[in-house]
Amino acid sequence: MYKNYKIAVVGLGYVGLPLALAFSKYYSVIGFDVDSNRVNSLKKSIDTNNDQKNISNNNITYSNQINDLSKCNIYIITVPTPVNSENTPDLSFLEQATEMISLLIKKNDIVIYESTVYPGVTEEICVPIIERFSSLIYNKDFFCAYSPERISPGNEKYSLNNVVKVVSASNEKVLDELVLLYDRIIDAGIYRAPSIRVAEASKVIENIQRDVNIALMNELAMMFDKMDIETHQVLETAKTKWNFLDFKPGLVGGHCIGVDPYYLLHKSLASGYQPNLLSTSREINNKIPKFIVEKSISLLKYSKKNVKNANILIFGYTFKENCSDIRNTKVKDIVCGLESYSIKVDVYDPYINEHNNFISNPFLVDKKYDAILVAVAHHEFFKYSISDFEQISKGKLVFLDIKGIYNESKWKL
Repeated sequence: MYKNYKIAVVGLGYVGLPLALAFSKYYSVIGFDVDSNRVNSLKKSIDTNNDQKNISNNNITYSNQINDLSKCNIYIITVPTPVNSENTPDLSFLEQATEMISLLIKKNDIVIYESTVYPGVTEEICVPIIERFSSLIYNKDFFCAYSPERISPGNEKYSLNNVVKVVSASNEKVLDELVLLYDRIIDAGIYRAPSIRVAEASKVIENIQRDVNIALMNELAMMFDKMDIETHQVLETAKTKWNFLDFKPGLVGGHCIGVDPYYLLHKSLASGYQPNLLSTSREINNKIPKFIVEKSISLLKYSKKNVKNANILIFGYTFKENCSDIRNTKVKDIVCGLESYSIKVDVYDPYINEHNNFISNPFLVDKKYDAILVAVAHHEFFKYSISDFEQISKGKLVFLDIKGIYNESKWKL
């Protein structure tokens, strides 16, 4: 039997907003964010992330005033969990959000964490904060749960309701309750994790698995480049075997794949184990922007073009295709690397309105480029051909197809 919940979703980014909207179809929801500009835009039915449509209905309100959440009985935390400049987990947003709701929660309230963390964060870091500021006792007066977010921004096939939802809780009764809660908004089904720590660990290794596999592809790409072998041709040939996994080389950025390994690395080291594969994979993937910059320089020189003051155009800036998210994008590293050679860099990305170096559609202006890089596989770019790029090329086309989306391109990562 469904209960009459009043839900607070804390953090209205790419994870929190779709979750708040989904629950608002069945429950009264308050979407909370500390960013007043974000809240004001949502009140006007504008998603500045360009990720969600139809963001206004009678069951949802948006606020940046924490006291507006005082009548809620379920708090869902979806704040960012980045790393700092030393690649150490930064839990400050999570701790601040936990402290804020700790001043409001009442007996029998449930706090659900969806932010990616390392195993133990919910019960070893967040729960003590709640107990300290609320004077309530865990698993007696209030309850906690962990249900990792699995949203893929820009991917309509794997949106919130189309991916199996992992749910864990501090006891079986609360777990039963939350399975029913999430079941209303998830079509793909609910998986009951045996513990909060297991659920936390499962989330972080989902992205680590991808990071490790992409690192192998990236190392092969750098290796085969030295041998003058086309990596994509090798992979197409190899995957004719039934058990060959279809991973491709590429830039690894964003708020998940390029961040989550550092969370488990941190916990593993604290537990007394040095995970060599994880750290090596991170090192390999972090080399790719520099490799692309050096390859660009090499191709310019091979084409007898001056490197200093060369004009290069990059298609795509977001960390992945078909979304406006630029968090931890590795295209930024390519831009900075090229500029260190006194190269003038323009960027075209139809998903971003304003940013340094950005231009409008390059096919509509009269400017030629010494080299062109396609860094992101936005679906808008698939309509172009090599002949289109030749029209905006200064002399012989120097073209780097980082995503490998054009069959005719001579160089692919």
